[in-house]
Amino acid sequence: MKFIDEATIEVRAGDGGNGCVSFRREKYIPMGGPDGGDGGDGGSVYLEAVSGINTLIDFRHNRKFIAERGEKGKGNNCTGRSGADLVIAVPVGTVVTVEETGEQIGDLVRDGQRLQVARGGFHGLGNVRFKSSTNRAPRQSKPGTPGERRHLHLELKLLADVGLLGMPNAGKSTLIAAVSSARPKIADYPFTTLYPNLGVVELPGQRSFVMADVPGVIQGAAQGAGLGIRFLRHLARTRLLLHLVDMGPLASPVAEASTILVELREFSADLAGRERWLVLNKMDLVPPGEQEDRCREVLDALHWQGPVFRISALTRAGTRELVHAVMERLEQLQRAAAEPG
Repeated sequence: MKFIDEATIEVRAGDGGNGCVSFRREKYIPMGGPDGGDGGDGGSVYLEAVSGINTLIDFRHNRKFIAERGEKGKGNNCTGRSGADLVIAVPVGTVVTVEETGEQIGDLVRDGQRLQVARGGFHGLGNVRFKSSTNRAPRQSKPGTPGERRHLHLELKLLADVGLLGMPNAGKSTLIAAVSSARPKIADYPFTTLYPNLGVVELPGQRSFVMADVPGVIQGAAQGAGLGIRFLRHLARTRLLLHLVDMGPLASPVAEASTILVELREFSADLAGRERWLVLNKMDLVPPGEQEDRCREVLDALHWQGPVFRISALTRAGTRELVHAVMERLEQLQRAAAEPG
């Protein structure tokens, strides 16, 4: 299934039903009086987050959604039936903005969370509502009000605790496959990841976290080159970034790591300021006697002061220590967020 993370739709709530002008006419009952009923309310349009949906592809062709209008009122004081609400299923993590103004009206981050995006019209009033001591036979009624109409922009931002960041072929897909049950496409050439992948990393004691892998970022991504900058939005909800650096003999780890940081700052200052750990990958390709000097050379050139992990995603060397450290850090952040004040 193709991954679609943006869509524009039109939603129309149902109009309210018009009120009725009617008079009671029965044999042996003179001057029966007005008996026109009210119309029904129009149906509203809701978006509901559903955990089983992972993409916005359903909105690629079906872009117009119209709720049911209310029925007209009838004689004999009969009220028209209200229109049924329309509920549209969207993935968890969908951000909803008004297309014309850019105003964000909702962020659906929980399964089952529902957001009203267009309110149904109010019902019209029948002529029985206008009866008074001075107006025994009113012939006026009130029409129902129109339902709201909106053009909405839907943007999917995946829900993940940890995001993988790096150049193409840095080993992000190999890492997420090594530590989780995710099975992304893996090959010995760049740009194998064309859309984001999510994997659940499970640890003993029923502890787990969600890891996100996005396409690699290349130089000039902020100006539209490559795919990675388009999908960086999916790292916006993460609490920790793992910056993978290719340490293979043919790679340029310092230049590649610096390029990632530049493009990250161009994309979002908030994301660039997110906590980020350096993960030196493909250490199996570096001779054991050269590993220490090569790692020190990279760290000194980058002036790196944060956490550093040396791993081989292919052989899984060092990945166990990495995921345990990540889990402990996420639990620390969770405890800090739960503390009052």
